[in-house]
Amino acid sequence: MADFHQNGNVATLHNLRTNTAEDLARELESISQSRKITLILPSLFSELEGDALPSILDELSKVKYLHRIVIGLDRADEEQYRHARKFFARLPQEHVVIWNDSPRMKEIHARLDELNLDPGEPGKGRNVWFCLGYTLACKDSAVVALHDCDIVTYSADMLARLVYPLANPNFPYQLAKGFYPRVGNGKLNGRVSRLLVSPLLIALKKVLGDRDYLDFLRAFRYPLSGEFAMRVAPLADLRIPSDWGLEIGVLSEAWRNLAPKSVCQVEIADNYDHKHQPVSKEDATKGLSRMSVDISKALFRKLAADGTVFTEEIFRTLKATYYRTALDLLDNYQADARMNGLQIDRHAEENMIELFSANIMVAGQVFLDHPEETPFIPTWSRVFAADPQLMDDMVNVVAQDCETYT
Repeated sequence: MADFHQNGNVATLHNLRTNTAEDLARELESISQSRKITLILPSLFSELEGDALPSILDELSKVKYLHRIVIGLDRADEEQYRHARKFFARLPQEHVVIWNDSPRMKEIHARLDELNLDPGEPGKGRNVWFCLGYTLACKDSAVVALHDCDIVTYSADMLARLVYPLANPNFPYQLAKGFYPRVGNGKLNGRVSRLLVSPLLIALKKVLGDRDYLDFLRAFRYPLSGEFAMRVAPLADLRIPSDWGLEIGVLSEAWRNLAPKSVCQVEIADNYDHKHQPVSKEDATKGLSRMSVDISKALFRKLAADGTVFTEEIFRTLKATYYRTALDLLDNYQADARMNGLQIDRHAEENMIELFSANIMVAGQVFLDHPEETPFIPTWSRVFAADPQLMDDMVNVVAQDCETYT
């Protein structure tokens, strides 16, 4: 049974098991007649070959309240794009596959580069950004939701709970963030959230002092969840990173642009599991090692944008404070796991804390060495101001790709 605790910073909407999934879906079907709901699925082609995405499509096929599903397809050649079109064709809802690597889409990329509006390196953030631009250009959605394509415990109820606070016109929320426990195969999961983000936020507060922004992020039960939804109005001015800092970047934008009472977190599942990234200790450009650097940079950049001054001495102190804090939290996680019959590999997790500790310094040095680096993809408002025709052209390009590569 879920609790009913409210932290005072972000509204927490629990699953108290007093309303059925069917009841929520029926209400959404009624609401969606006047408030269109779009779902974005950022996908690598490799995810079409896994076990999770077919099951996700099975669940989505039951959903009657979705107006459109926008699939952003990365790392795919022409043959793979054709395969993807057939793969997603079983969806009964209107849907579109954006082939981000198509020759026509590369022309859109080139136009952005000419305007000094580089959307950044390929990655989840850039994929989501193009999907948001497409959705904004369609001008027919009131609510946009997003979730990952590697969820192995997916159910349609997750989506219903995620979008309901935004679709309901009587609620004040502009952004909803999903949360859930991370347990699977007898283990306590969620390593980056548990071992990096939580202790790093605590350490930042100890080193820098009180920051409302840090309290805001700490209020989220699972800040790295890939499931969030927004009403359309704020999307055009959303500045997001192109890398693994996407989730922290979205929350940072919510902090900057939205009133606190317009943000909520929603319990969307009793359990959640997805594809686990390798730690990649030997290659800092991949896996959880890369993720830890990107997330740390996203936090440092946001704090600097709000006036925090960082120095090498501060980063050294932060590293030491983080390391001790992470080890203390690990004691708590181990006790929690033991009491619930779950396992934690203490040695492996302490090794990970050591890696994250080193990567905090790496991220800090990158931040200090490259002050000219543009941390965010340009907003779609800026793109429209620079080239009012580009968004409509992108919609046409996606349609032409669909016609050409049948």
